[in-house]
This record gives sequence, C-alpha cells and structure tokens, in this order.
Amino acid sequence: MAVVERLDPARTVGIDMLFEDTSTKRRVLATNPATRIDMRDAAHALFARDGKAVSVIRDSGGFVTQRVVASIVNIASDMCQQRICSPQDLETAVTLGLAYPMGPLAMGNLLGPDSILEVLFNLQTVYGDPRYRPSPWLRRRGAIGLSLMHTED
Repeated sequence: MAVVERLDPARTVGIDMLFEDTSTKRRVLATNPATRIDMRDAAHALFARDGKAVSVIRDSGGFVTQRVVASIVNIASDMCQQRICSPQDLETAVTLGLAYPMGPLAMGNLLGPDSILEVLFNLQTVYGDPRYRPSPWLRRRGAIGLSLMHTED
C-alpha cells in the first residue's frame, strides 16, 4: 500500500482503523518488509502515549481482526442468503450459543457493511482466494445502505 500511495516504505507503518470508533482496548500497527525499526518504534511510542496498548504485526494482506470479523460477517450473510436461518435466529444462536457480545450481523452493521466489503474485496484482490468473495446478501445490503438484519419477506 505504501508504494500505491507513493510513500517511502521504509518510513511507513499501517494502523488498523476499523475498530477505532468502538471501545477497543488495543491499537494494531502493521509494518511492511522495508519498515525501519526506528520508524516502527516511533509509531509504537506515538500511538501508546495515551495509555492504550499497541501491538505490531507483520506485513500481510490485512489486519488480523479485520480478516476474522469480515470472514465471520460474510459467512453469516451467506447463511442468511441461503435461508438456512433468519438474521434474528442467527444473531440469537451466536450470542447465546457462542457467548459473543453481539451477533455477526449486528457487528457488521456497527462497523458498516461497506467497511466489511472493502476488507473482503482487498483480501480477495491480494490472495485471489474465493473464500473472501463477498456474499450477495452482504453486497446488496452494502450497496443500498440496508441493515444486515433486514429480511425480504
């Protein structure tokens, strides 16, 4: 990404902004293979100044939590697309059965379907893996600004 934006890769560190507006207790930075150690350390110190914990991950096609959450939201959307269950039944199963604080569709709504789609499109572009292909359910709702909980009756 540094090269695409015409930035100096040796002085570039990425930061995961997907969860910045939520109550996360940690910031995640990503280096690239050319990032200088002093730049990584300076970015770490800067983003830790307010006392929030900071983790640094290696270069990859996406941040860890973004990949996990986007995949979960996409799988949940696909289950609704296939009419395996209703959105509400899926949310109930995940919150009660897995003790998640919220279901995947609610999380997708909180973060924004357009943000989830962007993560999936980026992952599919980088890896070419069909597992990152966005569900039509997610794509349609993201395109028209509709809640992931909305059902078509």
